Amino acid sequence: MTLHRTIDFNADLGEDCGDDAGVIRWISSASIACGGHAGDARTMAATVRLCLDHGVAIGAHPSYPDRAGFGRRPIDMSLDELLHSIREQVGALADVAARAGTRLAHVKPHGALYNRSAVDPVLAAAIARTVYSIDPTLRLFGLSTSASLTAAHEAGLVTAAEAFADRRYRPDGTLVPRSEAHAVIDDPGLAAEQVLSLLEAGQVTADDGSTLELQADTICLHGDRPDAATFAAQLNRAIRAAGYRIAAPGTS
Repeated sequence: MTLHRTIDFNADLGEDCGDDAGVIRWISSASIACGGHAGDARTMAATVRLCLDHGVAIGAHPSYPDRAGFGRRPIDMSLDELLHSIREQVGALADVAARAGTRLAHVKPHGALYNRSAVDPVLAAAIARTVYSIDPTLRLFGLSTSASLTAAHEAGLVTAAEAFADRRYRPDGTLVPRSEAHAVIDDPGLAAEQVLSLLEAGQVTADDGSTLELQADTICLHGDRPDAATFAAQLNRAIRAAGYRIAAPGTS
């Protein structure tokens, strides 16, 4: 079979609540919790080692500093405080990676921070400038067609437009909130259908039945779901069966 395109397959790891060892063999990039919503020195070191053992690109997954809410709710804090927290989180993981003889490849905000920056140009620009100031070679992962990607381009960052295997979309391209019953796709077959539609047609069906056009440079699976390893395996096989090579962005 001729491989006609390369796609990144990423998962959020290091959150100390999922089967990271079961997921890691099926993905090409990992976004690692770095102390905001989850993660500490121990989990960061273990997850970085897991990535190195499996040839998986390492990224930082900063969030609102909110362990109680797992970073899935906005926190009332000043922009300066938030950016300081992001810098500390990314820096902590970068230090762990350096001690392991490697470096970060990307940054992907988590949860409420990810969703808010997708629609808030001011926040998106502030995050992009902060990431650039940390390391201008870092790639920023952001929701496809969102303010996050526009701001990152304007800041001089390389980006990866992200689409989701296990989340449903609104017609405006944002994710259906987790507070709604149909927000998460729990059937791996349906998730595979959504991924292949994204890859082959650049389209996904929104929750109102309309067709939404999206670019996908990287496909995300949430690593904290209890069946993440099974999902990852089935999605990996479906992507490769369709003729795609799974590899981290920027790899040859």
